[in-house]
Amino acid sequence: MHTSQPPVKLHSLLDAVTLTSADINAPAIIYLETDAAAITVTRADFRTAVLHYADALRGRGVGARDLVVIAHTQNLESIYAFWGALWIGAIPSMFPTLTEKLDPAIYMQSMAELVRLSDVKAVLTTDEFAPELAEVVGCAVYGDISPSAQAALPQWGKRQAVNGHDIAFLQHSSGTTGLQKGVALSHVAVLNQLAAYSAAIALNEHDVIVSWLPLYHDMGLIAGFLLPLVQGVPLVLMSPFDWVRHPAMLLRAIHDYGGTLCWLPNFAYNHCARRIRQRDLEGVSLVSMRAFINCSEPVRAESHALFAERFAPHGVRPEMLAVSYAMAENVFAVTQTPPGQGSRVDWVQRHALENDLRAVPVETEAAEAASVVSCGAPIQGTQVKVVDGQGHELPERYVGEIAIQSGCLLTGYYQRPDLNPFTADGWYLTGDRGYMAGGEVYIVGRSKDLIINGGKNVYPQDIEAIVNGVAGVHPGRVVAFGIDDEREGTELIAVVAEVDADDTEARRQIGLAIRQAVAQQTTVTISYVHLVGAQWLVKTSSGKIARGANRDKWRREVLEA
Repeated sequence: MHTSQPPVKLHSLLDAVTLTSADINAPAIIYLETDAAAITVTRADFRTAVLHYADALRGRGVGARDLVVIAHTQNLESIYAFWGALWIGAIPSMFPTLTEKLDPAIYMQSMAELVRLSDVKAVLTTDEFAPELAEVVGCAVYGDISPSAQAALPQWGKRQAVNGHDIAFLQHSSGTTGLQKGVALSHVAVLNQLAAYSAAIALNEHDVIVSWLPLYHDMGLIAGFLLPLVQGVPLVLMSPFDWVRHPAMLLRAIHDYGGTLCWLPNFAYNHCARRIRQRDLEGVSLVSMRAFINCSEPVRAESHALFAERFAPHGVRPEMLAVSYAMAENVFAVTQTPPGQGSRVDWVQRHALENDLRAVPVETEAAEAASVVSCGAPIQGTQVKVVDGQGHELPERYVGEIAIQSGCLLTGYYQRPDLNPFTADGWYLTGDRGYMAGGEVYIVGRSKDLIINGGKNVYPQDIEAIVNGVAGVHPGRVVAFGIDDEREGTELIAVVAEVDADDTEARRQIGLAIRQAVAQQTTVTISYVHLVGAQWLVKTSSGKIARGANRDKWRREVLEA
C-alpha cells in the first residue's frame, strides 16, 4: 500500500516500494515508444533487471562510491543501470547523450571535463558512440552491458550496505564549457524531499504518473522517475525525442492509462496546444488528471490559458494547472501550489517592478499591468526568504534573491571543496530573483541574466516569450541578452532568433515585427535583432539555450565582424 510519507524502514533509496513490496506483479513502469507495443515492467521484472545490471557493473570493476555516468539515449537500459549502480553502492549520474541538437565538440569537451573534475569510474553510453567517446575521456566507456537471455539471476540479498547520509547520486548542472558542479544528494535528503513533496501534491495509491521528461534533468529524474518508483506509484514513461515529434503521445497515454499527474516545463504547454492536431485527439479524455504541474522555466499565465482553452473539450480545467518552483540543489521542489486550486496570478505594476524592484498590486486591466504566476508556498520542511545584495531579508513584495533552507539540500558540490554553496548561517542562495506575497513565492528571473537597460531591470525571459510569439520565429529558438554600451552608459538589448526565411525582405519584416511586439508589450526597445538559420543557437549539454555562449557568438559575428 502506497503512503505519502516514507515508512520508517526507508533508510535509503534501496528501500523503495518497487524494490521491496510483496506485490511483485504490480506494474512499475509502462514504457511507450512510437509505433511499438507498450512494454509493461512489473516490480518483479524491475528487480530482476536491476540485479543483472548491478552484476554487470561489478563485473566491470565498478564498486561502492565509484561515480558512474549514464549517457544513454533515454530507455529502460538507462533506468536499470541507474538502479543497478545504487544497488552496489556506486554513485550514478544521468547525463544526456550526443544528439544532432548538441555541438559535438562542446559535448566532448564537457564530458572530458566532467570525467577529470569528478574522477568518473565509468561512462555508460550507446554502442555507436562508445568508441568515439573513449578516445577523449580518461575512464572506461561501455556500450550495451545488458545481460544475455541465458544469464543466471544474481542473488537478491547481495546489496551494498548504505548509510542514509551517503551520497546517493549526482545531478550535474549544465554548461557549455564543462560540468563543474555535480550536485551531491544524500539518501536522506532525497527521501525527505519525496516525503514532503508527496504530501504537498497529496500523492495516493490511485495516482498514475505520466512523463516524457529527460532523466538528466531534476524534474524528470525526481518527479518523473524516483518519486513513482520509491513510492510505489505506476510510471508511464516515454522518450523525450518521441514526445517532441509526437506530442499527442502524452495526452493519449493519459487517456489510455488513467494518468493523474504530469510535470511540464512552460514551453510544453504551448507546444502541445499548437502542435497537437485535432484528429490525434479523437476520443481522448483528460478528466482523470489531478494536476499538470508547470516547473523548471518561468511560468507564463498566457501559456496556462492557451493550454486550458485548447484542451477544455477533453476535460482540462483551470484548477488542474499547478506550479512548482524547483532546483537540483534542493533535490527538486521548493514550493508547490495546492492540488485542485490552480495557480494564482499576481497582477503588478510593471514600472515599479522594473525600476523600484517592488511588486505593487494593480487591477488586471490597468495600464502597464504585468502578470506574475505564483509558484505556491514552500513544501514542508523547506524555508524560503528573499534577501538583498547584502544578505538582509526583504519585506513582502520586494524583489531580491531567493534563499532556501531545508532538510533536502545538497551535501555539497562533488569533489569541489573550493565551492561552498551555503551562507554562514546555513542558507542556500539560489541565484533566482523573486518576491514573497501572502506566503507564496513568485519568481521573476535569474540574477546572472538580468539586463539593466536605462535603469530598468529587464528579465530576458520576458523578451524571449514575446519574440517566441512573432510569426516566422521558431518558438523556443530565441535568446535575449544585454550588451554594454559605453556611449549610452547602459546595457542595450539584443535578440537572436532562428527563422526559416532566407530572403532579405522577409527577414526585414520579421525583424520589424519583433521590435514592434517588444515595444508594444514592454517599456523597453530592442537595439539589435539578429535573424539566423536553424541550429545557429548554442545549447548547453542539457539542451537549454546558453545565453553567455550565444552572446559571445553574436559578438564575433556582428560587432567584431
